[in-house]
Amino acid sequence: MSEDTKQPDTNEHGKPDESTTDSSGTTPASAIPAAGTLAGADAEKAAMVEQAKTRVAAVKESLESKPSDPTAPGAPKPPVKKKEEGPKPTDASAHPLVARLRSAFEGAIGEALEFIGQISIRVDRGSIVAVCDFLKRDEQTPFDYLSDLTCVHFPDRKEAPFEVVYNLYSIPANERIRLKVATTAEEAVESVTPLWPAANWMEREVFDLFGIRFSNHPDLRRLLLPPDWEGHPLRKDFPLEFVENEWTKKHLPEMNDVQREQLEQRRAYGLEILSVPQERMMRDIFRGDKEVMPKDK
Repeated sequence: MSEDTKQPDTNEHGKPDESTTDSSGTTPASAIPAAGTLAGADAEKAAMVEQAKTRVAAVKESLESKPSDPTAPGAPKPPVKKKEEGPKPTDASAHPLVARLRSAFEGAIGEALEFIGQISIRVDRGSIVAVCDFLKRDEQTPFDYLSDLTCVHFPDRKEAPFEVVYNLYSIPANERIRLKVATTAEEAVESVTPLWPAANWMEREVFDLFGIRFSNHPDLRRLLLPPDWEGHPLRKDFPLEFVENEWTKKHLPEMNDVQREQLEQRRAYGLEILSVPQERMMRDIFRGDKEVMPKDK
């Protein structure tokens, strides 16, 4: 193996070059860059900045000169299309069933709309039983099944804020129809229980939760709430929070201010079930000076 005859660099790292230093080790004035001239890392950094500016300017120029391609990478996305509107109710006056009803009950059949294959018809309050009997005995589409009877509250409708809804179904023809009857809290609607016995509890539920009375009903009384309960919870003007009324004063034990505050705190955290057995049990526990919930340790 040949020996390495290369001499080590005599200019060690950190020492100035002999060509740029005098005998005293001081850099001569001729080796100092002129004013405004960058040297070393500063010059390299400035060159990179200039290159970046040049590239940005070239990209801007190309975008301005060429038409925008929506498929090109980095191009702005096209505006999002609005979602197509869903189906809307259409006039069903020309429907054969509606025509038969208007022919049989002149003046008692109001607006008729069709939505997704189902017809909704407004019926005069005094003719609802006759219309239901006609539909039940119809030869083409006998609506022999009352699938639902409910109510809707529209507080803004001053003349008739309540709307009783009848959902009828024809088992032989596999057809559905919806009847709507506008009424008030003072005016009663005739019961359809003689036509469909299942309407008994449905009408009782509407009477209980909305306060709508049904004339000729065999047993019209509350179904879900106590008989002496005040108000109708499914009305839009019924308060959502707990109500202290004559029923609670009569049937539930009295509470002092501390117990009432504890009850309100439990309700605020959703820990209280607003039903009669739980209310009574909780108040009995309070009366016995017992803790309903263990204290935080």
